[in-house]
Amino acid sequence: MMKPIGEIDAFSLGRANLSDEQRKNLRRERLDQEKEDGYQKLAELCRLGEYDAARHLVNRNLGWGYEIVGGEVMERED
Repeated sequence: MMKPIGEIDAFSLGRANLSDEQRKNLRRERLDQEKEDGYQKLAELCRLGEYDAARHLVNRNLGWGYEIVGGEVMERED
């Protein structure tokens, strides 16, 4: 339901301000989700026998922490 224009406070619109801890948690969740999504893409490429494409994707996304070894997705050891 829409409010009458006189009841709208322009300064209270939008997202609520997040604490530093909330921002940190959201960022960590987003990065974890990106890593999981990346793993799924890499696993699918390997399943299809597209090892070169998987290696290329790994090299473009080093932050995921994976490598392709023997046609399988593995956690990269630093």
